[in-house]
Amino acid sequence: MEMRVSLFLWAVLTATIAALSLGPSFAHVLESLPRLSQWSPELWRETTVFNSQFWLFAAIGAPLDLCAIAFPAILALMLYDDRLAFRFAVAAAVLYALSLAAWFVLVAPANSVLATWTAGPVAGNFDSIRLRWESGHMVVAAMKLMGFVALICSLLSIGRAHPNR
Repeated sequence: MEMRVSLFLWAVLTATIAALSLGPSFAHVLESLPRLSQWSPELWRETTVFNSQFWLFAAIGAPLDLCAIAFPAILALMLYDDRLAFRFAVAAAVLYALSLAAWFVLVAPANSVLATWTAGPVAGNFDSIRLRWESGHMVVAAMKLMGFVALICSLLSIGRAHPNR
């Protein structure tokens, strides 16, 4: 059950990129409970909208999210003859793609509204926008977690279908 060096290196790189994409999304989930239940609207708005709190999430996270789709897809091509590993790799790429689609459907519209907020009184639609933003990130994180699990299943199943290869 010898793995080619190029496949091994690509598998490690793919797992690393997928984990780095999942990390910020999971961080959003970890911080969501106090942000939804304890923080005042003013504190939430100040930390989320103003002062560039999440600038690096976009600058670094967006390229990682794209690579977390592309790298498992390339891995799937490398594993085409290993049907089980191939299927899990395809599932990983699809789930990471769905997580990005969920971000565009759920979070991006909230971000568009947040971009219009200014200092002063809290917007009248604050509660609905905050809930959409926080829950959207939870959906994204859940899909990425499923994608990461599929990727790990792919990596662990490489060569399992033909143990004598």
